[in-house]
Amino acid sequence: MLTDNELKNLLNKAQTGDKAASECILTNNLNLVRSITHRFMNRGYEWDDLFQIGCMGLVKAIDRFDTTFNVKFSTYAVPMIIGEIRRYMRDDNPIKVSRPIKELATRIYRVQEKLHGTLGREPTIREIAEELILAPEEIVAALEAVQPPQSLYDNASHDNGDTPLLVDQIKYSDGQDNEYFEKLALQEVIGRLPKRERKIIYLRFFEDRTQAEIASEIGISQVQVSRLERQALKLIKDYLQTS
Repeated sequence: MLTDNELKNLLNKAQTGDKAASECILTNNLNLVRSITHRFMNRGYEWDDLFQIGCMGLVKAIDRFDTTFNVKFSTYAVPMIIGEIRRYMRDDNPIKVSRPIKELATRIYRVQEKLHGTLGREPTIREIAEELILAPEEIVAALEAVQPPQSLYDNASHDNGDTPLLVDQIKYSDGQDNEYFEKLALQEVIGRLPKRERKIIYLRFFEDRTQAEIASEIGISQVQVSRLERQALKLIKDYLQTS
């Protein structure tokens, strides 16, 4: 195991093109990739394929990690690895978004731009729905269908950035939730959220529930779930940046 100082020095070297340093970091973190890969088994993919994709995520983490971050490298690398595997599985998925949904999403984006110019701010879901004479739930569903998965730092934006964060790409599925959660050092951060927002984040990102499913379970509208989710992600972002 590398000490924090050793890892930091190797990261600085790797990011300046030192292949030996990069290889050393990779070797010392392969068990992390193996552990994450096992979480995605029994989904119709070969273990070796997912492992190689996970290693690509680890390489990205090495290239992009800022050694001034107040987080451990493994904490930063985990969502990168998970994200790379999930992106591979998603792109390989034969299920596609229907043409009418894509066309509706295009109309929504156009109306967003129009209202932004008129109002001088980002329009609300309700304002967009009124402009298109649709239910707010239809607007949310269409946007969710065409959006790529978002990180916490994206704060529900619509661009397809690669900035990795700590929660958005995590899924619990094997009964080791608490141990895994603690390894990511997120227990304290999530614990600061109000009870309802905390439950929404857990159901949304750790159990892969849809906003509609969460709304039904909690007893509020899907639009409210969407709003509370964005608020919770912003809080988590703020907590992580100031910790």
